[in-house]
Amino acid sequence: MSGRVLVVDDVPTNVKLLEAKLEAEYFEVISAFNGPDAIKLATAHNPDIILLDVMMPGMNGYEVCQALKSQPETRHIPVVMVTALDQQSEKVRGLEAGADDFLTKPVDDLALVARVRSLIRLKMMNDELRMRCATSQEIGLLSDSADTDFVETEGARVLVIEDKDFYIQKIKDTLSPRHTVIVQDDADEALMQARSDDFDVIIISLSLKKFDGLRVCSQMRSIETTRSLPILILVEEEDKNRLARGLEIGVNDYLLRPVDRNELIARTETQIRWKRYADQLRQDFQDGLELAVTDQLTGLYNRRYLATHLDKLIEKSYEKGRPVSLLIMDIDHFKNINDTYGHDVGDEVLQEFGRRLASNIRGIDLGCRYGGEEFVVVMPDTDISFAYMVAERLRQEVADQPFRVKGSHGELEVTISIGITASDQNARSEDMLKSADQALYQAKNEGRNKVVANAA
Repeated sequence: MSGRVLVVDDVPTNVKLLEAKLEAEYFEVISAFNGPDAIKLATAHNPDIILLDVMMPGMNGYEVCQALKSQPETRHIPVVMVTALDQQSEKVRGLEAGADDFLTKPVDDLALVARVRSLIRLKMMNDELRMRCATSQEIGLLSDSADTDFVETEGARVLVIEDKDFYIQKIKDTLSPRHTVIVQDDADEALMQARSDDFDVIIISLSLKKFDGLRVCSQMRSIETTRSLPILILVEEEDKNRLARGLEIGVNDYLLRPVDRNELIARTETQIRWKRYADQLRQDFQDGLELAVTDQLTGLYNRRYLATHLDKLIEKSYEKGRPVSLLIMDIDHFKNINDTYGHDVGDEVLQEFGRRLASNIRGIDLGCRYGGEEFVVVMPDTDISFAYMVAERLRQEVADQPFRVKGSHGELEVTISIGITASDQNARSEDMLKSADQALYQAKNEGRNKVVANAA
C-alpha cells in the first residue's frame, strides 16, 4: 500500500533518513523543516499521514499537532509524533495533543513501516466513507454537522485473548476503569464470541500456549463480522518475524512486552477512536440512504423508492404465480384543512394518517407517500378481495376516529378515498398505478369516503 507522507523535522539529516526509508517502501514523501511550513503543506497537499518531530524551535510538535487537528482541512490526517524522549509521559502528552501514534528515535524500520501502513489504511477507508457522506450532504440527504469532530472512547467493549494470568490481570486493571474487558483463553470460543458480540477492539497475545495467535488474527480477518474490527497484538520484543507476519495479515497495532500501562491505554484508545469514527461515518451514510428513499414527514417510503421497487415486486409475484394488489388513497378535502387550520395542522394530519396506514398493513406490504396527501400501498401475494378488506378497514378506522391535533383545534373529522387494482400476467407498474388512480377518481366522484376496486 502506497501513500503520501509529510515528514516534519528541523534537522535535515533526520528528514533525509526518513525519506530514504519511506521511499524504499514506495511511499511518496514531502518535507517540512518547521511547524508553520508543515501546516501549510498539510493544507495544500492533503498527505495520507504526517510524521512530526516533537522538539522543534519556535513551534514544537505538540503545538503543530493541535493546530492540525483544529482545522477542518487537516483534522482527519493521522499524525505520528517522532521523539527522542523515551518517557511515557511525553508519549501520552503527544496522544493528548491529538496525535494518533508515536515513534521513538532512532526509528525502528519495522515499526515505522507498520505504523505508517496501518494508519494510511485507516485513513483511506475513512476518506471513502467521508466522501460518500459529503455526497449525501451535497444532495441534501445529510446535514453539514453529520460528521462530528469528537468521538467518545469511554465504555468500549474489549475482547482479550490471553492465557497468562499476570498479563490478564494487568490488562483488566488498566482498561477496566473506562471499558468493559472480556477475557478468553480459548481461541475457538473467542472467535465465536467475536462473531456474535459487539466489540470495539480485540487484543490478541501471540504467545498463547495452545493456539497460534497469528492464526487467530488471520481467522478474525477472514470472517465478515470481524474483518474490520481493530486488532492489537501482544508480542515479545525478540519475536520480530512473527510481528511482521501479523502486520502483513492486517493487524492494526502492536505492543511489545513488558507492556507499559500508559502505552496500553493510549494504543487501545486510539483504535477505539478510529473504529467508532468509521462506524459513525457508516451510520451517517446509511442514514443518508434512508433519507433518500423515506418521506421525512410520515416515515413511509417515498415516490422514488416506489418507482424503483414496484416493477421488482410485480416480477417476483409473477414468478410465484401470485397477484399483486395496489391501493392509491387520498385524504378527502385536504386543501380545506390547510386553508382553514394552517399547514402545521395539515402536517399533523399527514403524520397521523401515516401512522394509521403503517399499523394497518403487513410487514411485506410497501407503504409510500406518493405526493402531497396521496398515498400508495403495494401488497405482494394478495388478491383484490383481500386488498379491498384491508382498504375498507383502514377507511373505517380513519372515519370513525377523529384526528387529535395540537393547539385549540382539538379533534378533526378526516375521511379518505381509496382506489384498488390487482395485477394480471401482463400488468406493468404504470398500468397498475393508472388503473388504481381511475378507481380513486371514481371513489371521489361518488361522494368520497369510499373504496372502489378496478381490475387492471
